[in-house]
Amino acid sequence: MSDHRPGSRLLDVVAIIDTLVGPGGDPWKREQTHASLARYLLEEAYEAYDAIQAHDLAALKEELGDVLLQVVLHARMAQDADEPWSIDDVAQALAEKMVRRNPHVFAGVEVTGLDEITANWERIKREEKPRASALDGVAFSQPALALAAKVLARARTAGIEVPARAPNFVPGDEEALGELLFGLVAAAAERGLDAEAALRRVVLRRAEAIRAAEASHQAGTSHQTGTSHQTGTSHQAGTGGQAEAERSRAPGSDDPIA
Repeated sequence: MSDHRPGSRLLDVVAIIDTLVGPGGDPWKREQTHASLARYLLEEAYEAYDAIQAHDLAALKEELGDVLLQVVLHARMAQDADEPWSIDDVAQALAEKMVRRNPHVFAGVEVTGLDEITANWERIKREEKPRASALDGVAFSQPALALAAKVLARARTAGIEVPARAPNFVPGDEEALGELLFGLVAAAAERGLDAEAALRRVVLRRAEAIRAAEASHQAGTSHQTGTSHQTGTSHQAGTGGQAEAERSRAPGSDDPIA
């Protein structure tokens, strides 16, 4: 009798990929590396996101399959590495993490609501991965606008003020904001400027300033600059990497999923 338990067909996928990547398999797949496949992982993730945005569940099923293909391919290639690991190691680590971070489901921990569930998740995550910086774990290769939002969110959670030059006018709704951003990108292109690269450079400078502010706090020093000043229990990251610190530090997170 065939096995119809959820996930049983994943074994078929693993076996097929093992055949394709193994001796006598597909020459193209056998020549790939983690680096050469990286862009495909991004592309497939974006296509899955597009399907979600379009509310197209049939397309989402297909695109998630393509994402799964990339996951299994990378895991199969890792079996041949100097320090090998397999799809079983990936699945085991994920399963253990989900059980560990959901004690209200798997360990009988009583909670009063979603806020306590999130707080428990964040506490457990900090215990698993102690952070030297609030920015540890941020994917700096993500698009600049998303990166800016992530860096600002992490800094805000950690109690670090990040200076930003506010525009003269900020729209009150997302539609108008989108039009303004689109107009800025268009105007930049007309002048031969790369808006993506420009924003990324600014965000990376702010990230350096945040790390400098954290280092200053950890060293117990106080650096006074023209763009940083003491503000109660928070401190401000300067635009050139200088900052002063006056707060009780606890690395923050705005992503209670992974």
